[in-house]
Amino acid sequence: MKSLTVKKILFALLWVGFVTYAFGFAPPSQPDTPELIQNLIAGNWKEINPIVVALFNLMGIWPIAYSSLLFFDGRGQKIGAWPFAIAAFGVGAFAILPYLVLRQPQPEFNGEKSKLLQVLDSRILGIILLVGAIALVVFGITQGDWQDFIYQWQTRRFIHVMSLDFCLLALLFPALLSDDMARRGLDSSIAFWAVSLVPLFGPLAYLCTRPPLEAKDSVDNTSMTKLTYNVKDTTSEL
Repeated sequence: MKSLTVKKILFALLWVGFVTYAFGFAPPSQPDTPELIQNLIAGNWKEINPIVVALFNLMGIWPIAYSSLLFFDGRGQKIGAWPFAIAAFGVGAFAILPYLVLRQPQPEFNGEKSKLLQVLDSRILGIILLVGAIALVVFGITQGDWQDFIYQWQTRRFIHVMSLDFCLLALLFPALLSDDMARRGLDSSIAFWAVSLVPLFGPLAYLCTRPPLEAKDSVDNTSMTKLTYNVKDTTSEL
């Protein structure tokens, strides 16, 4: 319990520190930032550094990867995970950190999987995300201007904070990983560290290879049904 409290305090301090830095100490916001974001969303990338394009789109892959854990983790929480998962598409770790502060350990999953959960549990989704991430990284590395990116990182708040957000999402993923592995009957510490120590590609490879989740209450319900029939049979015999 004490270690859990310490973790929650650290996550809270990290969230406060990140917010404070992003809005108080990061490079100033540039007047053309709204136009840059609009062009990135619309796909008007001709005048934009490919590294920025790749990074922006990778920040769309991260929330989907997190959702593949959050929606299962949130089933047994007092607070729903879905508001944080949706908010992560817009603000990344700014939304994930509060959830990590509020959540409790949840190594089990009870109930049926909805269509959304079936999609998030699918290895096909993991493969799509992994292939997309590889394509974006290759595109950014081979086509991008690193000198220009470093300059933008030093002078643009949007680029600066987005880069830090990307790194923070990579660091935070293991906080949800252990419970997701437990829900699936995986207890290998080697696998945990292999996923945790490889940024982005480790988590995405995990989504491609993890076994499908089986709700435990389906087994419990079957056992309860059998028990009920046995009681009825015994009663009728008496």
